[in-house]
Amino acid sequence: MESPHGVYRIGDSGEAVAEIVGKLQRLGLLTGGHDVYDEATAHAVRGFQQQRGLIIDGIVGPQTYRAIDDARWRLGDRLLTFVPTHPLSGDDVLSLQAKLQELGFAVARIDGIFGADTQRAVTEFQRNMGLPADGTCGPSTFKALQRIRPMATGGRPDALRAREAVRAAGPRLSGKTVVIDAGHGGFDYGWEGYGLRESDIAYDLASRIEGRLGATGVRAYLSRGRDQGPDELARAAFANETDANLCVSLHTDGSMNPDAQGVATYYYGNDLHGASSSVGEQFAGLVQREIVARTDLLDCRTHAKTWDLLRRTKMPAVRLEIGYVTNPHDSARLADPAFRDVIAESIVVAIQRVYLPPEQDAATGMLRLGQLTV
Repeated sequence: MESPHGVYRIGDSGEAVAEIVGKLQRLGLLTGGHDVYDEATAHAVRGFQQQRGLIIDGIVGPQTYRAIDDARWRLGDRLLTFVPTHPLSGDDVLSLQAKLQELGFAVARIDGIFGADTQRAVTEFQRNMGLPADGTCGPSTFKALQRIRPMATGGRPDALRAREAVRAAGPRLSGKTVVIDAGHGGFDYGWEGYGLRESDIAYDLASRIEGRLGATGVRAYLSRGRDQGPDELARAAFANETDANLCVSLHTDGSMNPDAQGVATYYYGNDLHGASSSVGEQFAGLVQREIVARTDLLDCRTHAKTWDLLRRTKMPAVRLEIGYVTNPHDSARLADPAFRDVIAESIVVAIQRVYLPPEQDAATGMLRLGQLTV
């Protein structure tokens, strides 16, 4: 199902709304057929978004629309094969990846996207089962998967492989590649408050981080120019093309409640399916703790989400919501260039700490730019 160009909310009607309602019904989240987006539909959408690690707003935008479509697939419903230009995604792919991992076949990450690594795991499984090793999951492969039971369950072999890749990369920052994603941009300003625009703050912070990383020998790429505003799919595709080691997405938050404040960090994870990025979670924790230790921003902790940039990047990625521009305290801090320098240093130090072995690591808030391993 192609994502619509529109955004659907209470009061909307038509064929697309009827399709959304129909899919929510098949998922058991809604009863009664209609083509009007009413309060019951919004309630069902909010429940779905909460289950799936999406922004909970009761509105169906492109990302929620894709997630609803993904949720309708069960393993065996369709042929699964690798399409480089438009990889298949869905709950059936999640189930396939989880099954392959249980059986000991390497899947980089359980993300519900049938990529090259999933194709390789399917091919290896087929070879082991004496099936035609074409990397396509069809009836014979489905049957073989159903017959085989894992010798042991539990553990996270994907997490072990990810941590080993970090260890093998070595502690030095020089030679590593990092994508810095400045949120929003173009005509999309994001949240606005107290004379600040989210898109401007994000780009300024990205530039400060880029300069500091460059000084340590890191290849740092910005995902957009000052006046550009690509969508999350384009940003994720750009990050994947660079073959980066890490990706950092920068945002500020906002709320109709002026008391809302603080900093939060997000990584790829889906509690419903037990899928997550182990290094992403570690990275998010390091960034969050460094910022909280070095600033007076309220600690809103780290959280697992399935947003496109987190899910579709091949490398560990985090998204930061650095203060609320709608809060008088946070906006005053964000308006201060010296404060932005502190934030930039916190993020660069956290990037270094991802790669430091325990014996070389420093306490949170203590490592400085001049001490980085370059």
